[in-house]
Amino acid sequence: MKNFEELVASVTNWIWGPPMMLLLLGGGLFLTVRLGFFQFRYLPHVMKETFGKIFVKDDAPGSVTPFQATTSALASTIGAANIVGVPVAIALGGPGAIFWMWVVAMIGMASKYSEVVLGVKYRTKNEEGEWVGGPMHYIEKGLGWKPVAVFFAFFLMIEIVASTMVQSNSLSQTVESSFNIPPLATGIIVLVLVALVTLGGIQRIGSVTEKFIPLMVGIYLVSALIVLGANVTEIPAAFALIFKSAFAPISAAGGFAGAGVAAAIRWGLARGIYSNEAGMGTAPIAHAAAKTEHPAKQGLWGIFEVIVDTLVVCTMTALVVLTSGAWQDVTADKASTMVVTALSNVVGTGIAGTLISICLFFFVLSTVVVIVFYGEKQAEYLFGLKFSKIMRFVYLAAIIAGAVGGLQFIWQFLDLMLAMIVLPNVIALLFLNGEVRELTKDYINRYIKKENKEQEQTHSVGK
Repeated sequence: MKNFEELVASVTNWIWGPPMMLLLLGGGLFLTVRLGFFQFRYLPHVMKETFGKIFVKDDAPGSVTPFQATTSALASTIGAANIVGVPVAIALGGPGAIFWMWVVAMIGMASKYSEVVLGVKYRTKNEEGEWVGGPMHYIEKGLGWKPVAVFFAFFLMIEIVASTMVQSNSLSQTVESSFNIPPLATGIIVLVLVALVTLGGIQRIGSVTEKFIPLMVGIYLVSALIVLGANVTEIPAAFALIFKSAFAPISAAGGFAGAGVAAAIRWGLARGIYSNEAGMGTAPIAHAAAKTEHPAKQGLWGIFEVIVDTLVVCTMTALVVLTSGAWQDVTADKASTMVVTALSNVVGTGIAGTLISICLFFFVLSTVVVIVFYGEKQAEYLFGLKFSKIMRFVYLAAIIAGAVGGLQFIWQFLDLMLAMIVLPNVIALLFLNGEVRELTKDYINRYIKKENKEQEQTHSVGK
């Protein structure tokens, strides 16, 4: 078994090295060019239609509001990785890794936008009258590749089992160390809460996440601002260090072992890709249920997700680690504790540990709620609505198994199965880029140009 696990680990590490980075980064760059650098040229419009309309209700066809669909998708992207993953990237790739994380985020916006657009275009209603969609639908209907769609759905359905276990385990271990609560008790609490939310379907999930996500992000950002406030004079130097070490090797200092440019690029790209999930195909499953009058309009919320997850939350984590000096004080093998260390220097160990534990609890809980929904939709696509209800109980059981550390060998397959869903999704996005381009042109002509024309007329009247 050990040799088999080592083989799986080596194959997975190779896949998630240059091959997957080339696919995701190259695919995102291709889509960026094909869409005429949409995410950059129309960024003010994107901000106006997302940040500016968070509380606006939409009467267009759909099951949940655009913001609820977005917070549901964000629930699976904003999580423990934002607190733990960024410090690990800095520890192994140096501060320059953050620059490359920004690069992959800006390019990844095109991928996330494209998959959300296609998710809405090819969505359909299920037996319960809910809108459902995702890569399995646009791969089958848009390309006629039913076997590939089944391949995607099957591996995502199975991957959610392992992902749920890993999330549950990370939470139970954190809660046990901070509050001395047994892992089994944590697992049972999470199971009950997840069951109560998921039983209500996407509408209840959307209703919960639209309140939950802003709250938990707010708590974390306030914690980060406390550290930045105490180290405000170091912020300019932190930004300078990020840009400088992105293109030049950085020497060892304190607990930091040093890193070259190649390491900065490798860890920055990997962290960015894992963080915002652009190209992974999960977000369009949530966005397919959104009330929207145009696929591209909902696609703007995909860009919004990347901004919030990577450019805001991950950047705040990076600044906390860099301005506090935690990246030099803590060795790479303990990089996951850097944020707690930075906060401890300001508010004390007890308060810091409690705050970060609370954030992790909310992050993991919201992630599990949403990925269980994702898994159910794959089961529904493959075997029907009744089977999806059965899979719900499988996922709930996985919460308990993960909390107590059971079936750890399954975790070895997590990244490998993730690669199995990224591959068909990104290939489908590339083949369907023409449809995304046409829908984008249509949106620009019908909405953006019309809006600009109205503004010009108003301006002329004002004169």
